[in-house]
Amino acid sequence: MKILVLNGPNLNMLGIREPDIYGKSTYADLCEMIEAHAKETGAEVEIYQSNYEGDLVTKIQEALGVFEGIVINPAAYTHTSVALLDALKAVAIPAVEVHISDVSKREGFRSISFVREYCFATIAGHGFAGYTEAMDMLMNAPGKRI
Repeated sequence: MKILVLNGPNLNMLGIREPDIYGKSTYADLCEMIEAHAKETGAEVEIYQSNYEGDLVTKIQEALGVFEGIVINPAAYTHTSVALLDALKAVAIPAVEVHISDVSKREGFRSISFVREYCFATIAGHGFAGYTEAMDMLMNAPGKRI
């Protein structure tokens, strides 16, 4: 299975940004873990991070006909981006929303997620492991694989 892993703004600052919330592991550590899990499970994975909403929309659009699943951590765009939701709907690729922290236990605005309307599952508060859980969910979900 070919999976696109998308990360939104400030995730490139993992290990530096609010380590009490996100931990001390870096974005490079996260990428290594995802790639190791892909190798272990036989999945093909591409990991992409951008601080720009339009770049993420373009990457979703470019996934059409290339990827069979999307793991998306929209980060701050979770709460603001109808554009990401519309892009996911347009390509109709099965997707799982991931958040490193438990957004339901943070500021009230973080409980709002536009992309959740499209994603068939959300994993929040499982740290980096949420990404591998999402990959497994995509690979094992009946009827979700194209």
